[in-house]
Amino acid sequence: MRFLARPMPRTLRGRFVLIMIVGVLSAQLASYALWSAQTRSSQHEQLDELSNNLAYSIASTVRFFRSLPYEYRHIVLNQLRDMGGTRFFVSVNEQRIDIEDIGDGAGKTLVVGNVRRVLASELGVRDAWIEFSRPETLRVFNNEVLLSELPPSWSHYSLLLEPVSPPILVVQMSLEADTWLYVATLFPMIDPLEEQRWLSRDRLFVLLMVLATVIALSLGLIRGVTWPLARLARAARQLGVDLDAPPLSERGPREVVASARAFNRMQERIRSQVDERERLFSAISHDLKTPITRLRLRAEMLDDDRQRERFCASLDELDLLVKGALASVKGLELHENTETLDVRAMLASLTQELEVQGGSVAVRGDTAWLAVKPLAFKRCLANLLENAIFYGQHADVRVRSHWDEICIVVRDHGPGIPDDQLERVFAPFVRLEGSRSRHTGGNGLGLSIARHIVHAHGGTLSMGNHPEGGLRVTLRFPVESRTAIGLS
Repeated sequence: MRFLARPMPRTLRGRFVLIMIVGVLSAQLASYALWSAQTRSSQHEQLDELSNNLAYSIASTVRFFRSLPYEYRHIVLNQLRDMGGTRFFVSVNEQRIDIEDIGDGAGKTLVVGNVRRVLASELGVRDAWIEFSRPETLRVFNNEVLLSELPPSWSHYSLLLEPVSPPILVVQMSLEADTWLYVATLFPMIDPLEEQRWLSRDRLFVLLMVLATVIALSLGLIRGVTWPLARLARAARQLGVDLDAPPLSERGPREVVASARAFNRMQERIRSQVDERERLFSAISHDLKTPITRLRLRAEMLDDDRQRERFCASLDELDLLVKGALASVKGLELHENTETLDVRAMLASLTQELEVQGGSVAVRGDTAWLAVKPLAFKRCLANLLENAIFYGQHADVRVRSHWDEICIVVRDHGPGIPDDQLERVFAPFVRLEGSRSRHTGGNGLGLSIARHIVHAHGGTLSMGNHPEGGLRVTLRFPVESRTAIGLS
């Protein structure tokens, strides 16, 4: 049912292979249909001509024997058997011989119809028995003698054609009372007596061989065509986490070269813009530190203690906002190497640090190894745990390792967040807690920084209210992110 719901492969290579299979199969079936139609038409014409000629020969033989006096019939039959080499085997019997009739289909109908029509027009015979038989089951004399029991000179030239075994056409008609004329002859065509199959076993075998050969040869070519696209996709994923990645090779087909060149130019522009942004915020930070320091010195000189405390608090908050802004823009781009770490071990280390500060964290689940930039990833988890402890006093963490992803769930036991505000809290400097005091929840950058770090590692971060109360944050990292993760 899943295949029916999603019939098209998800990869471009799979779709190319499917197109090749459908195209080759359609072409083969169309060619077989055309070939079969032409073959049937040609075969029908040959069968019609052959059966008409044979019918006239049978009519001439019957006419000759009907014209013989009764006492001469057996003499002529004996002479014919002794001579051999005749086209027809003829006998005169006291009764009609039972024939195991064989064959079916339009071919047999055409032959029997032509013979019956010629006998009726040439001899006026309309009650003849016209049947086909196999040589091994054919009876020739009064239902007692088989063809194989006759002397070779009687039948081997007229009814047997070794090593093949074509069918035998038998015509029986009444001459007089208790006298039946028996005429048998080899029919040189076998297939028309059988029901024609549009796709025979041999044709099906050839079709499958052609299909397998085309698929085997095209897989290598398709791999060569799709490889540049796969390389471009990997480079695009890497671009989101490592702006210093080497540029793509600009070689191959014209379209691939154009795509690689455009991607490299885009990477250069993005790197330039990020560097310019970093320089800008560094300059802003430097420019703001001097007036903040001067204001702080002047505030310390105020005589009014209350005014001095207010000025200092405002300056501290301003300084904190500047540092937070720099952290959200520049602090995430940590130039550190990727390491494969045990997620549970890192959570255990954070738990010990938070417990020293009075926090409560419970970690459960599987051991999971993830390729990350340690400082950035630790900062992400620390932000989430500190946020959970601040609003819910206790954090429950569960780690689950699946075959295709690693999932980390952080839950607190606080009041939660209104559903319409779940996405808004990820915006920088947004805090649902109304106070702006640095003592009541920071500057609103923790969740924004955490999501940025998760995205930089190729994962996703989502948030929702737990059914039993509190907030639940879910981090998912695909398996492919376990290798070659870069965070610029």
